[in-house]
Amino acid sequence: MLIVALVSVALLGFFPGMASDSQVAQNQMYWQTATPIAISEINVRYVSYTPYQLPFMKLKNTGNYPIRITRLVGGSATANATLEVFYGYTDSACGFASNGYYNISDFFYLSPGEEMYFNFDAIPGGCKRLITFTTSGTGGYSLGRATTLCQNSTSSPGYLTYKTFGFEYIAYIEGQQITKRQIGSVPLTVKCQPAT
Repeated sequence: MLIVALVSVALLGFFPGMASDSQVAQNQMYWQTATPIAISEINVRYVSYTPYQLPFMKLKNTGNYPIRITRLVGGSATANATLEVFYGYTDSACGFASNGYYNISDFFYLSPGEEMYFNFDAIPGGCKRLITFTTSGTGGYSLGRATTLCQNSTSSPGYLTYKTFGFEYIAYIEGQQITKRQIGSVPLTVKCQPAT
């Protein structure tokens, strides 16, 4: 058993791509089961005609009480950035009277078990709620202070990484509104989709 374990560790160290994929899988499992806000699905790609890091990120309330997400938090232990808005595209069914900035807190109210998403291209019957990621400071609908970003490549698109990632939210517990912050105990690491 010990020999098999040592060989496995040696192989993972020898093939760095395998180690990265293993880390991504572990991080993804953590975020899919986080509470009260889980990232039930996420993928990110570099889009060359923008150029931005464009995610599809589905958030789920895995807790026992309704919550209202007010901000995304990203960065490092010593320097965090927060994002309070997304860019919505005109769609009266989605509550967007025109193209423009909308507060996350006005739209991301989630009952227990409910999911909502950020997305560049609307899924069938869905809404366009655009956010992007960057290594620089937060501005507009971009969350800053990422450690690594997706690359403009179809063969080696890389990884998106935030050493620190989480949410600020309001929990509605027995008639009380309690403001809280949920920061993950592991980084947010996503294997990027091929660039388009």
